[in-house]
Amino acid sequence: MSADLINTINPFEEVLAYEVLWALDGMTETKMTELFKSGTDLPSEVLEKLYPQSLLSNTEITEFKSEVKAYLQTKLGKFSVCINGDFQYPKDLRRAKHPIELFYFKGNLDLLNSKSISIIGAREVSPEGRARAERLARELSQAGFTVVSGLAKGVDTSGLTSAINNKSHVIGVIGTPIDEYYPKENKNLQDKIAEEHLLISQVPFYRYKHESFNAHRHYFPRRNATMAAISEATVIVEASDSSGTLTQARACMQQGKTLFILDSCFKNTILTWPQNYLKQGAIRVTSTEDILSYIGKNSFHQMLQEA
Repeated sequence: MSADLINTINPFEEVLAYEVLWALDGMTETKMTELFKSGTDLPSEVLEKLYPQSLLSNTEITEFKSEVKAYLQTKLGKFSVCINGDFQYPKDLRRAKHPIELFYFKGNLDLLNSKSISIIGAREVSPEGRARAERLARELSQAGFTVVSGLAKGVDTSGLTSAINNKSHVIGVIGTPIDEYYPKENKNLQDKIAEEHLLISQVPFYRYKHESFNAHRHYFPRRNATMAAISEATVIVEASDSSGTLTQARACMQQGKTLFILDSCFKNTILTWPQNYLKQGAIRVTSTEDILSYIGKNSFHQMLQEA
């Protein structure tokens, strides 16, 4: 997509088209990825091409589009949007198995250009795990990294709060629409991130509002894939074998991103996942220094290859 084209598009019309696509019956990540497989089509272009293939008539789609538009207009002024093709759209998002074509945000989008690391882990974190997350966020902040996390309770909250308290920038990626809060007790933290840092959501407003509550759980693993994509690396602090945290571990492997696992996870002999991911290329670390050393060496080798 040319710079001239992206500069002449109507962002609201593209968001509207994207929202309509997600609201169509039976739409899934896989189907959406297939629709945008060219990598260059705007949502409005994809929607227009879909008319002849849809079970809905043009009249029905037009009426449905008007309904979605009316709902979307109630959200105006509450978010900004970044669309694939925009110069600020992170190229690494295309590495995801199901790349998102646009995302909603509040705050400083330039933070996506900073050195960043995801700190993730269990919601029901142990006191020791919470202390590790806080220390890791503090030390990474002091080393100049932006901390990325998902605003869940537990490790996410501890990492983000510690980074903010240590005067670092953070990026919060949420699994609800950009104007909703989950968990509710993180409202103040989410608002602070939106006002002073960067808050991101890929959750469509209309579909979220009109689908069943149970369907909402699918947005959290999608959120994790985005977190992996916008981060230089991910660190898992603490997680059970059934933790949703492991969706980001899988995303890291799929995207070719570095995955660090704290040594304490390996010392819990009940767990099987740390060894599984170690065999797939994850890095076992005992300290923040290990992480910084690995990233430094990796960056140096990359510079040599590009020279």
